Amino acid sequence: MLSQPRSGLLAAWGNALLAGFVSPDDAVLAVVGDDAVHRVEGLPGEAGPVGLTLALGRLRALGVTGYRIALPAPGHPLGLSGPPEFNARALEAEEAVIAAGAPYGLIPEVSAAGPDGDQHVEVLWHCLPVREAPPADVPSLGEAERELAEALREATEVLSRLDVAASGPVAEVALDAYRARSERGREVLAPGYPPRAVRVLELAQRIGLLVSLAYEHGHGGAVSASEMAARGEALRPVERCARRALVASYNAYVEERERGMPPVS
Repeated sequence: MLSQPRSGLLAAWGNALLAGFVSPDDAVLAVVGDDAVHRVEGLPGEAGPVGLTLALGRLRALGVTGYRIALPAPGHPLGLSGPPEFNARALEAEEAVIAAGAPYGLIPEVSAAGPDGDQHVEVLWHCLPVREAPPADVPSLGEAERELAEALREATEVLSRLDVAASGPVAEVALDAYRARSERGREVLAPGYPPRAVRVLELAQRIGLLVSLAYEHGHGGAVSASEMAARGEALRPVERCARRALVASYNAYVEERERGMPPVS
């Protein structure tokens, strides 16, 4: 969970653009990152896909005042508000951007082209109608921070108790990558976000990394089916907590704006 979801990048830098902290070109460069190109299809008034710069400008003209994200999982429609058709497509993609101020949402479709070792990634965002309603199960930043502190303790205890293989060379490389990213501080979010959102996002990424290591690098001491099931049961709520905190972090700009708090300059 060290890499940011594409929905998070689009929401964060889209919000920074709306607040006037960055130029359209800088916002699009940050969103696209290492991908080859991002386009948006389904925009009102457009017959076909358009570039991301034009799309962000068009959404602003349509009344969009901010962007939230959703990171749904089976049985957990985190950040979604409907309708069912949008929710189903967002669940398939495992992420979505939800506009504030206008009833639109964006769902990414990612495709790769080219030979192995030299592939380029293209992203087509589908603009679809959404229901204007409170997002599902999104905590406040304060709630997310408190939940994460407890989740980090629980994750550490679970990994230790079950002797999960979350150490060794592969794990150390992943942890080093996390520490290097953490040292860059506010670079994890776009300008305009409160420091607490940065703090919560970094902690959520750290917990997500611990959970990923537990799942991906061997069974450790959990050698029986019952022990592996126990590990999964113990880690699922920790993973859920981390996802809730990620959404709260990216959504902090809109939440604070709706409470009348100015963006952080």
